[in-house]
Amino acid sequence: MNRRKLRDPRIVFGQTLKRFRLRKGFSQEELADLAGIHRTYVGDVERGTRNIALLNMTRLAQALGLSLSRIIEEMESHQ
Repeated sequence: MNRRKLRDPRIVFGQTLKRFRLRKGFSQEELADLAGIHRTYVGDVERGTRNIALLNMTRLAQALGLSLSRIIEEMESHQ
């Protein structure tokens, strides 16, 4: 059986978050401020080195004016 190996979801989520952030024209610091999260945390998430909590995923989505499901949908299309 030839299964496609899934990429680490932390990395894919981080890359997806970064794409949305850049589309909105936000710096990491601006996004972090809007979400009430520390900037270094956002950087860690974007690099895939942080296992992000659901609460913070929701805060970041809201700060971007998106539903969390929209981010997940985009993330899944890039796996």
